[in-house]
This record gives sequence, C-alpha cells and structure tokens, in this order.
Amino acid sequence: MEVREMNGHPVMIWTHEMEESALRQIENLSTLPFLFHHLAVMPDVHAGKGMPIGGVLACRNVVIPNAVGVDIGCGMCAVKTSWKVSDIPLTVLRKEIMRGIRKRIPLGRDHHKVAQDPQYLPVGHDIDSMTIVKRRQTALMKEIGTLGGGNHFIELQKDDEDHLWIMIHSGSRNLGKQVGDYYNELAQRLNARWYSSVSPDLDLAFLPYRTPEFKAYWAEMEFCVDFALCNRRLMMLRIEEVLSEVLPGIMFEPMINIAHNYAAWEEHFGERVIVHRKGATKASSGTVGIIPGSQGTASYIVEGLGHPDSFCSCSHGAGRALSRTAAMQTLDLQEEIARLEAKGIVHAVRYQEDMQEATGAYKDIETVIANEQDLVKVRTRLLPVAVIKG
Repeated sequence: MEVREMNGHPVMIWTHEMEESALRQIENLSTLPFLFHHLAVMPDVHAGKGMPIGGVLACRNVVIPNAVGVDIGCGMCAVKTSWKVSDIPLTVLRKEIMRGIRKRIPLGRDHHKVAQDPQYLPVGHDIDSMTIVKRRQTALMKEIGTLGGGNHFIELQKDDEDHLWIMIHSGSRNLGKQVGDYYNELAQRLNARWYSSVSPDLDLAFLPYRTPEFKAYWAEMEFCVDFALCNRRLMMLRIEEVLSEVLPGIMFEPMINIAHNYAAWEEHFGERVIVHRKGATKASSGTVGIIPGSQGTASYIVEGLGHPDSFCSCSHGAGRALSRTAAMQTLDLQEEIARLEAKGIVHAVRYQEDMQEATGAYKDIETVIANEQDLVKVRTRLLPVAVIKG
C-alpha cells in the first residue's frame, strides 16, 4: 500500500498501476470539504464518472449519487454444488445446461415476456413514498431475474477439488440507472442553488443529511440494493433448476452474496460516517466476499481482514485495463478465442465487439489479489468452465 498526500489528505493506494484520468478523479475527491479522514483506492481502480471505480470514499453527513454509481447494488453471488465438473459430459454442458440457462434467463437488454411472481421482489420498503421505484413497479416484474449487459456474466466454475460452482455478476438493471441519474441531476440543481464550493465540473454533486432529498435518495438506493440482490437470487434459482433437471441428486450450498456499488452508514476511526463503495466490496473481518477475474481467468472467494485504512474494503474484480473502445480496436479476436479454447472454456465470443469483455481488456487478477493480501485472504480459487456474457 502506497500513501500519497493530496490537498492535505492522505490517499491510501493498493496498486502501482493507475491511469491518469483515475488519478485526476482521486485528486478531485481530495478537495471535497466533507471528506472524512482519507481516501482509499483499491487495486482494480479505473476511471468512472465523477469518482473512479475501485474507490472508497467516507464523508461526513453527505451522500454523493455519482460516488455510488448508476448500477446501484450491482454485485456478485456464488454457490458451490456437490457435483464434480469431470463427471459432466461436454455435450451435456453445452446442449442441456448452457442452453437451459439461456432459455430461462434473459440476457443483455432482454426482459421476461411474462411478469414474474411478486414474491421475488424486495419487501419492507415504503414504495409509495418513492419517485422512481414507484413508477417502475410494473417494469420490475419483468426485469427481475435478468442478467443485463456490459460486464455482467454467468459463469460455471470449478474449484481445486473439481466441484462445480455457479457465479453471477449483475445489478439493479435499468432501475439503478434511473435512480442514480435522477438524484444526481437533482443534487446538481440544489448545489447550484446553494452556491456550493464543489465545482460542478467534478461531477460530484451531493445531498446533505437531514434534507428531504437525502432521505428520498437513501430510500430508493436501499431499494435498488435489495432489488439487485433479489435479481441475482432469482437467476441463481433458475440456474439451480436447470442443473437439478440435468444432474441427478445435485445439492447446493448457501449462496454467497456481496454488493459493490452502494453507500452505507458505518463507524470508522471513532466517527459514524457515510462510506461510498463504487466498484469496491466490504471486507470487514470475517466477511466472505467474491473477487472475479476476467473472462478466461481465475476468480476468488475471499475473507475480509478488516483493514482500517481501506475502510474495511477490497477490490470488486480485476478492473479494466482498456476502455471498451480501445479493447475493440486493439485486441485480436482470434487470439482471444484461441486462448479460451486452449483452456477448454465454453464461451460465446464471436465478434470483434466481444473484445470489450476479453481477458486482455482487464488487469491481471493475480496481481490484483497479490496487491491486497493485507485486505483479504483467499479461501477458494475458481477457474472458468463455461461463460455467458450479457
């Protein structure tokens, strides 16, 4: 971990690789008047909107919608099964399991054609008091249990003992984006009205605690976090149904779940503050988390060590090394296909645009894990068997 001084604040950095644009965003964060104690930068850091992905920001009594991001509640889940991968014929994997998953889980921008059972939606929220969530209720019935696009994925994996695992990366779908955009624009208007000292050029408009706008955003953000979990849980249920039909007697361990785009009240260094994790996961002592690699590389089940300087956080993945545009322009499609097939990975890479999510578009996961050995300890290393991308 490297410590830098920016605008009178320490910045704790767990990587030696950082693009200039991400560094500028970190420097912008260090100018915030409500910044608490220091900034923490995870080893998968790369530029985002306003705040870099892989950043952890603690604030006194304000929330920043862009420091949470627009895929609110996005995260990972994983389940270990009782079957061994070597006992699954390749034809069964390709034709029955992978096709079965694709039939039951809409990918990309697709939704269910029929509304899902309301039992799968979050409970315990005052939806009538919400602006975005309330008007999205009908749409959510068809969005629940769908993967989404971009870097979202479903992977079948194997551990060192050859046990089959299921891993899902997905979030709150279009709901999170609508909530994030709505409250960021609201914060921008209010900050201009208040003559805020935070420049609008930084894309870090904020909502102060105890204001009605803070309360409204917080309620909708918490719903999005719950909806994203429900979304992953329903997809996992559908995948378990497919596997149960194909693999006799298969059993499933309890699901591991961890979110990486949210804000939460937490106590650090003797104060109760709002911690924003944008592309970062909680790694308090004993917390079980998931750090996925890129398509074709290892993923890790980890246990948090509760490092105070990271605000008890760790990376959420490998982190992008190339932008989507740069990846499509510079990476070789045939090389990527050859790399995946040499490892025996069932994949759907077909076109140059698929290079957006190629292995070469991401940082080396082994380096990322090595850079955060003081934040987490590895419990399980998982290798990809079959990949479905959004």
